[in-house]
Amino acid sequence: MVDQARARRLAKRISSIVATAIEYEVKDPRLRFVTITDAKVTGDLREATVYYTVMGETLDAEPDYAAAAAGLEKAKGVLRSKVGAGTGVKFTPTLAFVLDKVPDAAREMEELLARARAADDAVARTAANARPAGEADPYKVERDSAE
Repeated sequence: MVDQARARRLAKRISSIVATAIEYEVKDPRLRFVTITDAKVTGDLREATVYYTVMGETLDAEPDYAAAAAGLEKAKGVLRSKVGAGTGVKFTPTLAFVLDKVPDAAREMEELLARARAADDAVARTAANARPAGEADPYKVERDSAE
């Protein structure tokens, strides 16, 4: 039977162990700007997917995704050993590293929201000085006083 709560706890522990190992124990310079964002574990606790992002050296520099992926692939065995020692489960899950696209998608959403706000502001400025063409209420019907 699958215990989803246990899988979530193990995933959280794995992400913590991998992040700490990358920061303090793995001395690969390709992993300097790698950040572990999340981890998912299958229900049978045999496979773990670790999500990561890569930052550039400066704000304007493009991150080196290929070097980070190669560094993680090379360090996979060491990281799996650290996970096995740190979790104490009977079978240490295999690790798969996947680039997390969420920060890029969030940045695109922010840009789209900024453009929508600018368009709304332009419509509001145009509407502030607008006047109806012709009568203020073109559907107004004059009634006879006899009715």
